[in-house]
Amino acid sequence: MTAKYLGKRLIQMILVALGISFLSFLITYLAPGDPVRTMYAASGVVPSEEVIQQTREAMGLNRPVLVQYFDWLTGCLHGDFGTSYAYNNSVSALLLNRLWPTLKLSVFSLILMLVIAVPLGMIQATHKNSLVDYGLRGLTFFGVSMPNFWVGLLLMLFFCVRLKLLPVVCSGGDFQSMILPAVTLAFAMSAKYTRQVRTAILEELSQDYVVGARARGVKEWKILWINVFPNSLLPLLTMLGLSLGSLLGGTAVVEVIFTYPGLGNLAVSAITAYDYPLIQGYVLWISLIYMAVNLLVDISYNLVDPRMKEKR
Repeated sequence: MTAKYLGKRLIQMILVALGISFLSFLITYLAPGDPVRTMYAASGVVPSEEVIQQTREAMGLNRPVLVQYFDWLTGCLHGDFGTSYAYNNSVSALLLNRLWPTLKLSVFSLILMLVIAVPLGMIQATHKNSLVDYGLRGLTFFGVSMPNFWVGLLLMLFFCVRLKLLPVVCSGGDFQSMILPAVTLAFAMSAKYTRQVRTAILEELSQDYVVGARARGVKEWKILWINVFPNSLLPLLTMLGLSLGSLLGGTAVVEVIFTYPGLGNLAVSAITAYDYPLIQGYVLWISLIYMAVNLLVDISYNLVDPRMKEKR
């Protein structure tokens, strides 16, 4: 990847991050509700209107929106994303504490999904239009149609309530607490990726180099794993980058169902409490992570397919 292309991408990322930061700040500012009243209500205090106005002034919420935005953006550039109203703690510290559990869950889910999707997709491609292919297509259609929250509740009912093999409440600190959330996330992803792997493998199997390898007597498994599979990685890498960015953003529904202490659960709590600094910091963090992951995916293209260098 050339320095010119990398510099262009970094400039684009900065401009997108600025746009996202302004829009998220403006939307939270225009959202209904009063964070000061919510903060006092959560603590069980019923303040007077004078105290509410004084608190709002002390928090800087009575200033013009552009002044608030530029003050917040200046703090962000220095690593200060503000202080959470609900937790009375640094937004950066809260996000960092929740990032690691979400990162572990995301990586575990992706690994589990790849272990399932890649072999099934290759089996479908090598047995095109057979009973195995039609059966797996039906299963993948079923997997894509099932919503995550329903899958999570069924898994919790079976493994936690009936069999009592796994904990109902996930602490995020041990492997057991990640099993059910990871399986729930991997379930729908496996169905989607199985279809994608099948399509990519079928496209490569129709290429001339596969016909030539078969004519030379190369074993079929060598053709699949040494020639075909590496050449079909580009579309999979794109999907993996998007999936990892989405997972790192925190799959809120799954994390709330299993009370998993990740970014998604934190975001839901922040929205419920009208915690403006935490919401704004979360949106900016996730946008930066998402763009960074996609940049890494673009860089990996050159490693997987050197021909991409000529197109940069």
